[in-house]
Amino acid sequence: MLLSTTAQRKIARLRKRIRIVQGGTSSSKTFSILPLLINYATTHPNSEISIVSESVPHLKRGVIRDFKKIMEWSNNWFSENYNRQAMTYTFGNGSWIEFFSADNPSKLRGSRRQILFINECNNVDFESYQQLAIRTSKFIYLDFNPTAEFWVNTELEGDPDAEKIILTWKDNEAAPKAAVDEILKAKRKAETGNKFYLNWFRVYGLGKIGRLSGAVYENWELGAFQTIGKTVLGQDFGFSNDPSTLLKTNIDKKNKIIYVQECFYLPKLTASQLGDLNQKHAGKDLIIADSADPRLIDSLKQYCNIVPAIKGQGSIVYGIAMIQDYKLVIDPDSKNLINELRNYVWLEKKSQTPISKFDHLLDALRYSVSYQLANPNSGEYHIW
Repeated sequence: MLLSTTAQRKIARLRKRIRIVQGGTSSSKTFSILPLLINYATTHPNSEISIVSESVPHLKRGVIRDFKKIMEWSNNWFSENYNRQAMTYTFGNGSWIEFFSADNPSKLRGSRRQILFINECNNVDFESYQQLAIRTSKFIYLDFNPTAEFWVNTELEGDPDAEKIILTWKDNEAAPKAAVDEILKAKRKAETGNKFYLNWFRVYGLGKIGRLSGAVYENWELGAFQTIGKTVLGQDFGFSNDPSTLLKTNIDKKNKIIYVQECFYLPKLTASQLGDLNQKHAGKDLIIADSADPRLIDSLKQYCNIVPAIKGQGSIVYGIAMIQDYKLVIDPDSKNLINELRNYVWLEKKSQTPISKFDHLLDALRYSVSYQLANPNSGEYHIW
């Protein structure tokens, strides 16, 4: 196999089980990994390789199109070998490469494989990755644009079985001139101090971790949790595979600072497990909880001091606005909360609609803060 770019040669040198490829635009991440997988399939009979992305449309627009293009260029594409319905290509030696989406639970928990490639893995959640990884016997490729920190950074970096490389357009000698010109144009704008282009060039030019544009909460920093007055906790309940969460808040109203500390972020807890954890972390302090399950709250009252948050029309926007009026100081060990803060963005800024993910701890924060600030005279949570 001809390794024609620096990017391909760098990726080919990766040897550990988990092979992380972080990079900017036009760095040839996907286009460099695919020839390695094709070569493996053709030189190792009966190989089983899975290529996964967030959705079927995403697969068809991206990695499947690139796969077919590479196979055609190398005169290895035979249309009769590709099962469109199953999205599987079978080679003459019995090897196969299948494509499927991470939103297909039966696939995540289904068949096993030797090699896994998750394309743009920052669009796939950590639980899905774990389900795929435990069913992979040899090695795993993960690629992504580093728009913000996520589970690869928090869970895999530092793992002795993982190694990471960072690629840029400079590693791709085949990058189109038009794409390079756009990157260099963005670089010049970044050098003027323009905030948008500073972040854009950091992510897509240098391949380094950036910060998503349109973040709901921008006025936050890391620091020790302080007890200024009364500590009140917030709780969001997990349904299905979502986690149940608990965090502590302490509000310094004079200096307009909210101190926040994550307590737990755990999926699939029973009511008794949740009660024990609440009792451990909250003691006699008040917990303001998601009101979606009144019976669960009633059952938890034997363990802790817990009341439901009062929701109403506009309560999300109202709660967010109150939090935005303060500076958030986040305990450095609150890794899931930090991840949510970095990824919780406006779906539609004009209508003040945030995305409905990366919000499990942030919903808990909103419940707690809204309870304390919405009506300070009575301590009750009202939506006006």
